[in-house]
Amino acid sequence: MKYLVVSDNHGDRKILVDLFQHYQGKVDYMIHCGDSELPSSDELWQSAYVVTGNCDYDAGYKKNQLIDTGQDRIYVTHGHLSNVRMGVTQLGIEAQTNDATIVLFGHTHQIGCEKVGSRLFLNPGSISQPRGPIQIKSYAIIDSTPEAFHVQYYNREFEAIPDLAFTFAK
Repeated sequence: MKYLVVSDNHGDRKILVDLFQHYQGKVDYMIHCGDSELPSSDELWQSAYVVTGNCDYDAGYKKNQLIDTGQDRIYVTHGHLSNVRMGVTQLGIEAQTNDATIVLFGHTHQIGCEKVGSRLFLNPGSISQPRGPIQIKSYAIIDSTPEAFHVQYYNREFEAIPDLAFTFAK
C-alpha cells in the first residue's frame, strides 16, 4: 500500500491540486494532516482523507480519523490537540487506544519519522512553510509492505530527497 501524506499548506490550494493530480492512480491513499485553510466542502477532499488543524475554522472537518486499509490502521490528526510540540507521548496513547500501526500528524511544520515499538510516527513537514533545521517544503510517501515501512520524503517539484529515505522493519 502506498500512502501520500501532506500537511500545512496554509491556503496554497494549487500545490494540493498539483500533488493530487500527479499521484492520481500512483498511490492508494491521499492523506492531509490539517491546516489546509480550505473549506471542508472543497472538491479536493473527495479523493483524500483530511483532518482539522488549528488554522482550519470550518466545523466540517474531523479532529482525527482512523483509516483501516486492510494492511494498516492509520491514525491521522493534526497534532495541536495532542500537544505534539512537547513530544509524541499523548499521541502515542491515542494511537494505542486506536490500535494504529501508522500515526500521521503535522502542526510543527518539521519533518519527523520514527518507529516506536510497532508503530510508525510520521510528520510530513509543511508543503508551504517549513520550520526547524530542514528548510524543505515537503511531503512524504509511505510504501507499506508486509515486511516493512519504506518512507521517502519529496520536495514540491516531486523530487525525492535522497537523505530523507527510511526503512523500518515491521
